Amino acid sequence: MTVSSQSLSLLTQGNGDAHDITSAVADLVRDSGLTSGTVTVFCPSSTSAVTTIEFEPGCIQDLKRFFDKVISVESDYAHNMRWGDGNGHAHMRAALLGPSLSIPFIDRCLTLGTWQQIIFVDFDNRSRNRKLVVQIVD
Repeated sequence: MTVSSQSLSLLTQGNGDAHDITSAVADLVRDSGLTSGTVTVFCPSSTSAVTTIEFEPGCIQDLKRFFDKVISVESDYAHNMRWGDGNGHAHMRAALLGPSLSIPFIDRCLTLGTWQQIIFVDFDNRSRNRKLVVQIVD
């Protein structure tokens, strides 16, 4: 088994800022020299997440609206009372989506569906420099 560990860096705006990282992940897979296997994208952060969606303005707006309804910024969070940083909602939103995503690849190509892109979403309440771990395994 061969493992290639890479990283992706992103400058985010927070507050549900979504980034399409599909091309960057596909490039890392293609350049890894591995033919078939699995790529895992992991964000070492408790206020951001990785998932798949059709990356188009309507879906991104719907995703933000969903989180505003389900996990409101205005709710009282014990985390905010303890730390005073105002990002308790970001922790809950990130926990709901999750910190990682694994995608099989065949012949150096991701096996995503036609309208499926890999996205990174930063839920924190401020801009951040994020570094994602991308691990490619054959």
